[in-house]
Amino acid sequence: MSELPEQVREWIGQRRYEQAGEFEVERGYIFTSCASVENGNPLFWDEAVARRLTGGWIAPPTMLSVWFRPHAWAPDRTGTEQPLQVHFDLKEQLGLPEAVMTDNTLVFGAPVRPGDRLVTWQVLRSVSEPKRTKLGLGRFWVIDVESVNQRGDWVGTETYTGFGYRRDS
Repeated sequence: MSELPEQVREWIGQRRYEQAGEFEVERGYIFTSCASVENGNPLFWDEAVARRLTGGWIAPPTMLSVWFRPHAWAPDRTGTEQPLQVHFDLKEQLGLPEAVMTDNTLVFGAPVRPGDRLVTWQVLRSVSEPKRTKLGLGRFWVIDVESVNQRGDWVGTETYTGFGYRRDS
């Protein structure tokens, strides 16, 4: 397990799985999300406040991943799509059947606005040497999901740190 496969080494720093979101950013999703956590920030509910503060409606920045996660089903899709495909590729290539996310960091750029359609891609930043934790023997990896709007403006990056492992017998 100590040697990182060449294929995985080649993925580091490379843009993978570029895709456009399946739907536009829309206010119904924003209202539902805010209501689910009782987020009463007038920026998301009051048009005059939104116009004064940000030049118009925006989505809560923490909703960034909502706009690129594929629906579980779509009528024209032939296979399954899942978010963070690089994570699942690593589990398979490294023979690590279990995995947990240990950290998630968001960095925000231009506001995401209703009508935007985001484009995202994943970049594997690093894979650690084998590590033993209480969960088992495995590796940590860091994946960035970078997002831009339809104009190419960077709207944010989500960085995920995962730990893929094999349980100790």
